[in-house]
Amino acid sequence: MIQIKGIEKKFQRHQVLDGVEVSINAGDRIALIGSNGAGKTSLIRCILGEYSFTGDLKVSGLDPRKQRVDVLGQVGFVPQLPPPLKVRVEELISLTAQLMKVSVDKIRLVAEQLGLDITRHNKQIFFKLSGGMKQKLLIAIALARDPKILILDEPAANLDPDARETFFSLLGNMPKETVMLLSSHRVDEISGLVNRVIEMDQGKVVLDNPYVPSVKKGA
Repeated sequence: MIQIKGIEKKFQRHQVLDGVEVSINAGDRIALIGSNGAGKTSLIRCILGEYSFTGDLKVSGLDPRKQRVDVLGQVGFVPQLPPPLKVRVEELISLTAQLMKVSVDKIRLVAEQLGLDITRHNKQIFFKLSGGMKQKLLIAIALARDPKILILDEPAANLDPDARETFFSLLGNMPKETVMLLSSHRVDEISGLVNRVIEMDQGKVVLDNPYVPSVKKGA
């Protein structure tokens, strides 16, 4: 689904990605871990076609820079920091539903499961919502699409405990073939969802192993 070969990325003289090689197949549920500045978000932005890079990167055989619209048509994405969109909630949902060919009702349903009543906030400007509300709405938009690839960058950071529990339950019910790439500082929180761990440090992949949850003694 995602093939990454020798990806390099620099911001001026700072190397943020250094020869990254990763192959991601259907059904891979990956915890992407590493300290701040390790390169996790930069790698995600390259996959989404937002950053230029050297090397070779294909998403379902497509070039994310040259065929970005087609790539994004397969990807559900939740960023770490919600964008400062100056549109009303109802406008954002309507536009997203049209572009992604998903029903408004399905987005509303997922949002309600997460504890967000969209109807009450329809007229509000998106960037004026609380951090938790923004995150719930972005998650609802991403999950409602039933994407082939789901990329989540610290997606639960602003969620309340009940919403976190519901969110992880929804992820657990995604189709088995769905690719998940979850960037997180807390592997324990997503341990029930992933089957593989990729660790990055200083722009390099330093670990890429199957994930085997630890078994407590006496269990």
